[in-house]
Amino acid sequence: MTSAQLKKKLQLSPSDQEEIHSAVREAEKKSGGKISLVIAAESSSYAFWELFYAVLTAFLLTLCMLPLSPHVNHWIGSMLGESRSVYLSMFNIASEVFVVTLLYLLYNIPFFDRIILPAGARHHAVSARAMECFAMGGVYCGEAHRGILVYVSFFEREVRIVADRGISSVISQDLWNLLADELAESLSRGEVKAGLLHVTERCADLLAGSPEPVKAGSGDDAASGFVILENERWA
Repeated sequence: MTSAQLKKKLQLSPSDQEEIHSAVREAEKKSGGKISLVIAAESSSYAFWELFYAVLTAFLLTLCMLPLSPHVNHWIGSMLGESRSVYLSMFNIASEVFVVTLLYLLYNIPFFDRIILPAGARHHAVSARAMECFAMGGVYCGEAHRGILVYVSFFEREVRIVADRGISSVISQDLWNLLADELAESLSRGEVKAGLLHVTERCADLLAGSPEPVKAGSGDDAASGFVILENERWA
């Protein structure tokens, strides 16, 4: 999914995105910290699980079809003029490959993908990708270590908030998790812009109210802003 497609699904117009950017800048001036909002189409390709369930489903279908093997063998014999076990084996292999391929494509459709994917796999992928964005995006690089990453994974409909050690040492992760749940609920209702603006304001309040806040506008050099990622690794 490209960033343009994701923006369309999120229903964020250019003016909406600029409003969010402005809100982040104002929040940073107010709090003296750095806030980074990141939205990704998905946190993993989940190809392993899609292929696993495609093979498993095809295997179960084959077991159900075993009683029909004599009829299939007879049909192959009538088509080819002779009946041999090797023909039945070749037919079964070709059928398995076709069914696995078809099911794999089917399980790549988001609706079915959400059904087959284990919740644990989704949660782990989102958490791992959030930490990757936190590290690779340089959110931790601020001198005061007061950066906050708000990571939204659209496909999984999950949110993670990662705070650098300068703020996580004084504010419980439970509070960030509660804020992440509020944003996830807003996204599920289609209130994307409102949810992002609200979480930005709440992050600024928490940063400003924490002990020994950095002077507002101090120029902390950690990465910040609002970014919509494109899935270059598994598009």
